[in-house]
Amino acid sequence: MLKNRVKIILFLVIASGIMAGCGEYEKILKSRDHAFKYKKAIEYYEAEEFVKAGTLFDQVVNIYRGTIKADTVKYYQAKSYYGQRDYILSGHYFGELASTYLNSVYVEESEFMVAYCYYKQSPRSELDQGPTYQAINSLKMYMMKYPTSEKITESQELINEMSDKIVDKSYISAKLYFDLGYYKAAIIALRNSLSEYPETQYREELMYLILKSSYLLADNSIESKRIERFQSTVDEYLSFTSEFPESDNLREAEKMYNGSKKILEKNTKN
Repeated sequence: MLKNRVKIILFLVIASGIMAGCGEYEKILKSRDHAFKYKKAIEYYEAEEFVKAGTLFDQVVNIYRGTIKADTVKYYQAKSYYGQRDYILSGHYFGELASTYLNSVYVEESEFMVAYCYYKQSPRSELDQGPTYQAINSLKMYMMKYPTSEKITESQELINEMSDKIVDKSYISAKLYFDLGYYKAAIIALRNSLSEYPETQYREELMYLILKSSYLLADNSIESKRIERFQSTVDEYLSFTSEFPESDNLREAEKMYNGSKKILEKNTKN
């Protein structure tokens, strides 16, 4: 019984504290003392209460426009939304700061953060990579503008990471056509991936899939197209084995080559 009473008392104390805190925050929101709101917004930000801080900065940002604190308010507004993991709004506000307050001490950091917010929005490899391209472009622009920045190394590492993701996306998209059995489309997509990213880590597999797609396309073709397509399979085999003579897929590649040669030789005899 005593333990239960202690728990109830603790609950009531905590609940009353929360209610008191909410009441205080409501008063701040309704206050017309903008300096006070700004002060409390900073306090909430430093306490990592980013939602409350962001709401207060939203309320005073236009009030301080044209004053010496304008860029600082905009900076903390952007940082508050970053703290909330709202990278779209955070990047937007950092962008506004960089384009509006050109002489601000926060400009360089803001331009990096615009790019970094795009980076944080970059999805997994199989999804649309729009934010990834935006991040890469923004980081490249940042590096050109601030070549001596202490964030140059980090920026290059982020670019490398996202470039790998784009290569992954290209590989996944091209392979999907093969997996679905669309061999003609697969050949085009796989070749495009190789052409765009010739140094890709997937080069061997892409070339093997082109060979296999070519063989399967030929094998399932109407009679009038089979010879031409089996000849293409032979050509793909020669390209693949010349570059990867010790491939793990060599045995399968040889089977496709031998099968194609037999059909071509039979056609020649006829």
